[in-house]
Amino acid sequence: MVNTLSGIRLPHAPFLYKPSAGSTSLSDRNKTHVSLLFKKHPSSRMISAVKSSYDSDSPSSVVAASEKVLVPGVHCDGSSSSTDQFEGVDTDAEDSEIFQDADSMKVEDDRGISDDNIGKEATSGYSELDGKKDSVASPATTENVKADNVEPSVLSPNISKKKDMARQRSIPPPGTGQRIYEIDPLLKSHRDHLDYRYSHYRKMRDSIDEYEGGLEMFSRGYEKFGFNRSATGVTYREWAPGAKSAALIGDFNNWNPNADIMTRDNFGVWEIFLPNNADGSPPIPHGSRVKIRMDTPSGIKDSIPAWIKFSVQAPGKIPFNGIYYDPPEEEKYSFKHPRPKKPKSLRIYESHVGMSSTEPMINTYANFRDDVLPRIKKLGYNAVQIMAIQEHSYYASFGYHVTNFFAPSSRCGTPDELKSMIDRAHELGLVVLMDIVHSHASNNTLDGLNMLDGTDSHYFHSGSRGYHWMWDSRLFNYGHWEVIRFLLSNARWWLEEYKFDGFRFDGVTSMMYTHHGLQVAFTGNYNEYFGFATDVDAVVYLMLVNDLIHGLFREAISIGEDVSGMPTFCISVQDGGVGFDYRLHMAIADKWIELLKKRDEDWRVGDIVHTLTNRRWSEKCVSYAESHDQALVGDKTIAFWLMDKDMYDFMALDRPSTPLVDRGIALHKMIRLITMGLGGEGYLNFMGNEFGHPEWIDFPRSDQHLPDGRVVPGNGFSYDKCRRRFDLGDADYLRYHGMQEFDRAMQHLEEACSFMTSEHQYISRKDEGDRMIVFERGNLVFVFNFHWNNSYFDYRIGCLKPGKYKIVLDSDDKLFGGFNRLDHNAEYFTSEGWYDDRPCSFLVYAPCRTAVVYALVENDPQPVLRAPIQLC
Repeated sequence: MVNTLSGIRLPHAPFLYKPSAGSTSLSDRNKTHVSLLFKKHPSSRMISAVKSSYDSDSPSSVVAASEKVLVPGVHCDGSSSSTDQFEGVDTDAEDSEIFQDADSMKVEDDRGISDDNIGKEATSGYSELDGKKDSVASPATTENVKADNVEPSVLSPNISKKKDMARQRSIPPPGTGQRIYEIDPLLKSHRDHLDYRYSHYRKMRDSIDEYEGGLEMFSRGYEKFGFNRSATGVTYREWAPGAKSAALIGDFNNWNPNADIMTRDNFGVWEIFLPNNADGSPPIPHGSRVKIRMDTPSGIKDSIPAWIKFSVQAPGKIPFNGIYYDPPEEEKYSFKHPRPKKPKSLRIYESHVGMSSTEPMINTYANFRDDVLPRIKKLGYNAVQIMAIQEHSYYASFGYHVTNFFAPSSRCGTPDELKSMIDRAHELGLVVLMDIVHSHASNNTLDGLNMLDGTDSHYFHSGSRGYHWMWDSRLFNYGHWEVIRFLLSNARWWLEEYKFDGFRFDGVTSMMYTHHGLQVAFTGNYNEYFGFATDVDAVVYLMLVNDLIHGLFREAISIGEDVSGMPTFCISVQDGGVGFDYRLHMAIADKWIELLKKRDEDWRVGDIVHTLTNRRWSEKCVSYAESHDQALVGDKTIAFWLMDKDMYDFMALDRPSTPLVDRGIALHKMIRLITMGLGGEGYLNFMGNEFGHPEWIDFPRSDQHLPDGRVVPGNGFSYDKCRRRFDLGDADYLRYHGMQEFDRAMQHLEEACSFMTSEHQYISRKDEGDRMIVFERGNLVFVFNFHWNNSYFDYRIGCLKPGKYKIVLDSDDKLFGGFNRLDHNAEYFTSEGWYDDRPCSFLVYAPCRTAVVYALVENDPQPVLRAPIQLC
C-alpha cells in the first residue's frame, strides 16, 4: 500500500534504492521517485527518531464568544497613582499596520546568471568591515537580476505585485543610540563600551545598506541560497569556501556524482542550474532525496544542503536525508486567517508538539491543531510557544541541537501541515511564537552544519571558542558576513513562510558572553556586562535581528532567554538597547525550587517579593513558576516537589486526601498566582503544569556508554514519559481538575482586568511573622497568607481607592480543590485613614495557605469562574 501526502509518495515498508550506472540525461531525471520513508501509525504517519552515534549531546469548532468570562462592574483600568511604589511600563501596543506577507515569490530568472556574470559583479560583493575587505561576502546573493528586469514569462502579475508589496516594507534606519543614558544614568560609566557597541552596529547596518541593498534585501538569502525554482528550472547554491569540488546528487540523477558538477565563484559559493525537462516538468521531482557531495580538507563527504527546507530520517537509518520540497501550487497550504494583533497582556502556553498526545507516541501537527489548540484557547492563554520546530536529529535534545535550520521537524508532519496548524491558531486568536535556536548548532557532521565544507571554521568559531563544552555543540561566529546572512534570513523565513508571530530566542546568555554564562554568578555589577567577556559581535547580531523582526513585522514579538540580567536588553535598538520586547524572568523558577527544598517555617515572604519584583525599570519580563526545564527527568515539577508519590494514590475525590496533598494543592495555586501577579508583564506555563502534571519528561533513549566506562541506563526507547496526560486535568473526579480550573481562572482574570500590564503596582505588606503578602495591581488587591497553620479574622489590609470590594478569585474555592472557607457574597467596605501607607483599608478573613483577589466594584460582580467547563 502506498499513501500520497502533498504529492509525495510514502511507502510504508522500508525501501532501499541502489544507484545504478544508468543514464543521467535530463529526460531521465523524473524516473526515480521519492524515498520519504514513514512509519505507519494508526492515527498518523510519523518518522522514526533515533539518536545517531555521532550526535551531540478535522478541525474542532471555534470557541464560542459566549464562553469568554467577564467581570461586570469591576474597575480594571489600572490607573496610576503618585503613591505607587513601583511604576511599570505602558505596554499598549501601537495601532500599526499589519504588513501583508509576500509568499512564494522568486524574482530571479536563473538563466541569466552565469559564472561570467557573477565574476563580473565580484567587486560589488565586498564588505568593508573595520576598514578591511571581507573576502567571503558573496556577490551571488545580491540582487543580480532585479524584478523589473525579469522577462514577463518568469513572473506572473500576482507574484510581481506581491513582490512589489514586499519591497515597500522598510526597516527604520539606526537612531542615535543615546537614550539608554537617560533611561539608566548608571550606564554612563560604561559609555565607551556601549558607544563602541552601537558604532559597530551602525557600521554593520551601513555595510549591509551599501553592499546588499539594505537589511530587507539581505535577509532574503533563502531566495538565492539553497534550491530556488524559476520558470525555466532550478538553481542550487551553497556557500562552502573550504570545498575543493562539489556536485549535486540525489534520486533525480541516480546519485551519480559526475552528473551535475557545480561551479565555484571567487567567494566560495558553489552553484548549478538544472533546466526543466523536455516536457516542462521540474528537473528535481517534489519529495526527492538530495545531498551535496564535496571534496573537502576532511575528505569526500555527502551533506544535507545548509538551506534545505525539509529533511527526513528513514526508519532504521541514522542520518537524515535532505528533501527537495516543492509541491504543486494546488497542493500547497494557503493561509486563510490573518495574524492576531499583538496582545497587550502576553499569556504563553509553552508547548512541544511531539509530546502533546495523551498516548505514548510522537504527536503530529494535525493532531495538535485539532486537539490541543482549542484546549489552549479555553484555558484562557492568548499565545502558544512551540518548541522543537527546527529539525533536530536527536529527539531527546528537546529541539535544541538543530541540524537543519530552515526545515520544520519532520517527525510531526510536513511543512504544509505545520502551516495548517499555525493558521488554525490564528483562527482561534492565538499568537504563535517559535522557540528559535540561534545560540548554537548540533555538532553532527553528516546531517548538520558542522564541518559542512570540511573545516571547523565554516559557520562557527574554530577551536575551543567554537565549541560549547556543556552542551556538546558548535558556536556560531557572529562576526562573519555569511553567518549573519544565514541567521537573519532564517528568522525572516519562519515569520514570512510559516506566519509565526515572533520568537523566543534560546540561550541568549550563551551568545552575549565569551564565557557563555558558565560557572559565572551574575551579581548585577555593571562591570559583568560591559567588558572583554562580552561578545560584541553576538550582541550586534541580536540588535540586527530585532531590527529585522520589528521593522518588517510590526506586530511581531521577540523574547530573549537571558539569565544574566544584561542592562538595555529590552530597550529598543534605536535607543541603544538590544531590542527585545521581553526578557524571560528565569530567576523566579529557581527561587521556587530553592524554597521548595526548605520547610515552610524557613520561607521568607520578603525574599519571595524581592525575587518577583527584581527587574529593570522599563524593561518588560515574562514570568513563570516553571517551564519545560523543571519538568525534565532528573528534575521535578513544582507539583512533584510538593506532593511526591502521594500524587499517584490520593488525587481521587472519592477518597480521603493527605496533609501532603492538601498542602501541595494549596501552595501550587498560590505560587502560580503570585508569580503572575508580581513577576512581570507576561506569564508562561509549560503544557500540563497547569494541572500539576504528575510525571517528569523522559524522552525515549537507549543506554549511554560514557568514556570513563560508566553506563547511564536508558528506558528502552519508551514514550511512556514523553507525553502529556491531559485526561487527568479534565477528569472532574480527580484533584488535578481543581488545579487546572484555578489556572484557567487566573488567565481569565487577567483577560478581564489586565493587571499584569497595569502601571499601578504597590506592595503594602510583607509580614514575616504573619507570613502575609498584600499588594495592589491595577484596581485589584491581592492577599496571600503563606502561613501553614494560622488563619486571620478581621485582618486589615490597605488599599488605594475607597468603595466596595468583592472577591473575584479565591484559591480556597471548592471548585479549585479548596475548603470553601470564604463567603463570595460578602461585601467589603473601606474605611478612611492611613494603613500600611495606604489612604484606605478594609477587613478580611485570610485563611491559612490561601490567595484571594478583591476588586473595587460598582455593581455586584460574579466570580471569574464558578462552574467547570469541559475541555476538549
